[in-house]
Amino acid sequence: MKIVEGIYYSKDHEWIKVEGNEASIGITDYAQHALGEIVYVEMPEVDDELNAGDVFGVIESVKAASDSYMPVSGKITGINEELEDSPELLNNSPYESWILKVEISDLSELDSLMDHEDYKAFCESESH
Repeated sequence: MKIVEGIYYSKDHEWIKVEGNEASIGITDYAQHALGEIVYVEMPEVDDELNAGDVFGVIESVKAASDSYMPVSGKITGINEELEDSPELLNNSPYESWILKVEISDLSELDSLMDHEDYKAFCESESH
């Protein structure tokens, strides 16, 4: 299982890479392994305002459909349109294939997320 340093992680297995008050959000390697072959990604609309914990979309695999949750509150500034035609990018390169970009409305919400060490321990505790 691959875990990248320098980004944040949620307990719902989303990653968030922050640059200033902008962030890219995707799913982790752990999540894509658990889902299996991803066949469809439902994404929000640009300019949608969502709160931390809100569902921002659905990821469908050959095994199941899984909701994706916002790790932080903010306004959607972009979606990865490549995923509409190539959802398997989330399997092939989960940390390079962001799902959406967001303008974070409250940077203090990042304090409730995990760093790579905490996330690794979290995943190990979930798999036992």
